[in-house]
Amino acid sequence: MELFETKEKIDSYIKLCKQEGKVVGFVPTMGALHDGHLSLVKQAKKCCDVVAVSIFVNPTQFNDPKDLERYPRTLENDVKLLETVGCDIVFAPTVKEIYPEPDTRQFNFGYIGDIMEGPKRPGHFNGVAQVVSRLFDIIKPDKAFFGMKDFQQIAIIRSMVSQLGYKIEIVSCPIIRESDGLAMSSRNRLLTPEHRVAAPHIHKVLSEAVNIHNTMSVNELKEWIIKSINSNTLLEVEYVEIVDEISLKITEDWSEPGNKVICITVYAGEIRLIDNIKF
Repeated sequence: MELFETKEKIDSYIKLCKQEGKVVGFVPTMGALHDGHLSLVKQAKKCCDVVAVSIFVNPTQFNDPKDLERYPRTLENDVKLLETVGCDIVFAPTVKEIYPEPDTRQFNFGYIGDIMEGPKRPGHFNGVAQVVSRLFDIIKPDKAFFGMKDFQQIAIIRSMVSQLGYKIEIVSCPIIRESDGLAMSSRNRLLTPEHRVAAPHIHKVLSEAVNIHNTMSVNELKEWIIKSINSNTLLEVEYVEIVDEISLKITEDWSEPGNKVICITVYAGEIRLIDNIKF
């Protein structure tokens, strides 16, 4: 496995791979890796000749400085984990390497950027688009792999790819969960023991909501989800929406065509957890 910290060195290596006709897969991460990340690498290994993983905590996508400060950084352990799943390239740049100058680009994602996470985290999706496009320019992958836990983010990245004309296939991969149902996330390690015990209640409620949704209206189901999760005093719902799987249009009535997804954000103490479930 090769570890690179500069654009020049990884660019030279990728060029050699491309000259040999190899398909390059890419998994962008902010580190603090877990089995969810590793599942993306494994998926990439199945359909690509070379798999690159970036480890970079991107400051432009944090609208809360405290959140940026406490985000876990575990590079040494991350590299060891990536070796176990056959990763070929690790790119671990500094902030200066990614942003030699401030990135002032402003993206317009229209409706999909104005719902759910959009108003709750101003500037977040713009920062995501900035860093992912920078990484795409450096690594020039043929395919890029993202986890479905970040459901809205995948739609944002697909839009960015279209806007910038990248010829990159965006591959979405299933959510990987702990044995108790909690969606794997780097933020989980920041939970207190008490909040960690409480957090699986989120997925339990979402699963039950899918089973009973035909017994009530869309708004009644959303209210039921909020009440059910908030019944645990260690959890507090920030928002819940039921949206179309493709367009992300917010569902108002079950008669509307298309597959539906419940998207939710819940605070477990100070830690913000996101999850979703398909009908």
